[in-house]
Amino acid sequence: MSGRSVTAPAGRERTTSEERKVLAATLAGTTIEWYDFFIYAQAAGLVLAPLFLAPVSEDSPGLATILSLATIGISFLFRPLGAIVAGRFGDRLGRKRMLVFTLVLMGASTALIGLLPTYDAIGVAAPALLILLRVLQGFSAGGEWGGAALMSVEHAPVHRRGLFGAYPQIGVPIGMILATGVLWVLSTVTTPEQFESWGWRIPFLFSVVLIVIGYLIRRAVEESPVFEEMRLRRKESSAPLRDLFRTNTREVVLAALIFIANNAAGYLLIAFFIAYASGALGMPRESVLLATTLASFGWLAFTMYGGALSDRIGRVRTFQIGYALVFVWMIPLFLLIDTRNIWLYGLALFLLTVGLGLSYGPMSAMYAEMFPVAVRYSGVSIGYALGAILGGAFAPLIAEVLLQSTGWSGSIGIYIMVLCVISFAAVTAAGETRGNNLRVPEAHEQYLREHPDESRRLGP
Repeated sequence: MSGRSVTAPAGRERTTSEERKVLAATLAGTTIEWYDFFIYAQAAGLVLAPLFLAPVSEDSPGLATILSLATIGISFLFRPLGAIVAGRFGDRLGRKRMLVFTLVLMGASTALIGLLPTYDAIGVAAPALLILLRVLQGFSAGGEWGGAALMSVEHAPVHRRGLFGAYPQIGVPIGMILATGVLWVLSTVTTPEQFESWGWRIPFLFSVVLIVIGYLIRRAVEESPVFEEMRLRRKESSAPLRDLFRTNTREVVLAALIFIANNAAGYLLIAFFIAYASGALGMPRESVLLATTLASFGWLAFTMYGGALSDRIGRVRTFQIGYALVFVWMIPLFLLIDTRNIWLYGLALFLLTVGLGLSYGPMSAMYAEMFPVAVRYSGVSIGYALGAILGGAFAPLIAEVLLQSTGWSGSIGIYIMVLCVISFAAVTAAGETRGNNLRVPEAHEQYLREHPDESRRLGP
């Protein structure tokens, strides 16, 4: 781990034009990536089972739902591969190139899902192609987050890394808002028959428009100054994965464990609660989608607040508060949802987002500060991807199995509470990282000579 940086400049400084472009690029890109990812997660719980698993759905609707939710998890298994590939080239060729690549790959995969024939049209080829495209989504997501996190944090002044790092993080709730909002609109303006026939395809095809916008924004951003310093040093690792696990295995494991509870609880919000409330509890789909969309605004606000708060009280303390809140809310959450009252359902989800946001906002900054620059893209990407597998990959599936086997929704809450204990312990073991030096000392002076306007913002 790097040494401490100097004290940050006092006072509130203005965000520069380049910083604003970076923040816009990371926010736009992650929003689009996660819109694509969440559209699938939500469609899996609503319509994909009868369309792509027709024989199973006719014989056993419950099993078809489980299999459909399992396809959400399949993509997570390929996130580490995406993280390894993007990390290798991101640490050697730059953060910017990989961000553009992952954005285009995710958009193409999502749009093709919207064009897929169903089981009735092409038989078993339909679920096979669906799984293939889902794998490509997972590969893309595995490389996306690390690059976006590093672009924002490595461009940030030392005392604002938490806030800057929260921008790619809020792409998740904004993507959730877009995905759920689009599905709500379509569910409202179409009949159930129309939605199952063609309406569900529109959100997937809409991804093409978003990808063009995101591509243009990301192309205009300058490369990370920390990566430019590493290139000046000309000693970047030729095998970042090997070097990562030789020197920073502990940090990779801790990064994965820090994330698991947040990711699992987040995927209940993203996918399971919608299917549970509209299916098992019989609440109107349109109302459930609208309530989930509104609750996601809380996730957005508290994620931003969590990033900014970590700049003041530290990354570890902010994480600890967030996980404590998620832990204590789990059982009351399900008690409120099980009332089948849409207002209490919305309140339950909104209050969950307080802890989710506080345990997600500081993540970009903390992960970047945990790894040395030569293996940083690989480290944050692989740690995040492994945490997603252990946490959210099969959380909706596990929740459904627990519900069907115990008949008590509170068992799902206990499952998340156990994960909260693990993540709380991991972030405590990692120790405080706020203020760690992200720079390349041997090249920083040369970089500042070539970019004198950066000296106050980045520090000596």
